Amino acid sequence: MSTLPPVHTAVNTPTRFVEVKGRRLAYRDIGQGVPIILCLRFRGVLDSWDPAFLDTLAANHRVITFDYSGLGQSTGEPSYVRKKMAQDAIDLADALGLERFVIGGWSLGGIAAQVVARLHPERVLKAILIGTTPPGKVRLGSKPIFYERALKPVNDLDDEIVLFFHPDSEKSRAAALASHKRIAARTTDLSPAIPIGTVLRIMAESKGDDIFVDDNGYLDFLKTTDIPMLVISGDQEIVFPVENWFDLTPQTKSVHLMVFPRMGHGPQHEAPQVCADLITSFIGNI
Repeated sequence: MSTLPPVHTAVNTPTRFVEVKGRRLAYRDIGQGVPIILCLRFRGVLDSWDPAFLDTLAANHRVITFDYSGLGQSTGEPSYVRKKMAQDAIDLADALGLERFVIGGWSLGGIAAQVVARLHPERVLKAILIGTTPPGKVRLGSKPIFYERALKPVNDLDDEIVLFFHPDSEKSRAAALASHKRIAARTTDLSPAIPIGTVLRIMAESKGDDIFVDDNGYLDFLKTTDIPMLVISGDQEIVFPVENWFDLTPQTKSVHLMVFPRMGHGPQHEAPQVCADLITSFIGNI
């Protein structure tokens, strides 16, 4: 009697590795279909994504997540320099034989995703930008409470509620707990958390006048590109206020903006099914 192969989900899929340019990149790969490469947030590792979001996306697409160089289970020199994060995504795509793909990213990863699209537009089918910022000078910056919580040596559930959800909403706090439990469901083959000392060191390396300095035509590219881009944000975003996208999107050709009410920096964790369904609809039949 034949035995069906195990179904890989975000909770049980094994971490895999590719050797590229003298370093080892750790990644996970679930689902089939149009490939989506997702870039991580600040202080994020493979286990920072909500499994419900990834699994819903993977019902229709091939979903690939990874640890940046030198972070989590990847080796090499850690960096939050935007071009280096973007290069990790490109090197992974090359190693996996992906000529064209959807690039996505959350927060800092959304900046990396925009860099990928700017530097390699011929390879990007569409872009998914979650809880992130447009390039250049913006009208509103991050709220001080973000830095107070994000730079703590260890973040607990209360920090997650403040950083990624909307603390004043009972519904959002309940969603934070549910997401926290889903993430905790994976108990083996975990990517180690990034030590605060490493975080501070690589932050110093990438420091500039602005979080996303427009030093390579990023803003003009965003305004003129025909690559369809979906920006997903919460209206209670404390890291990258959505008002900055309100200022920009009327000047663009292909940027779509979806704002979720009474949600914060992690709408895909608060409403994983809705966000994944929205992305699936946006990607469509490529």
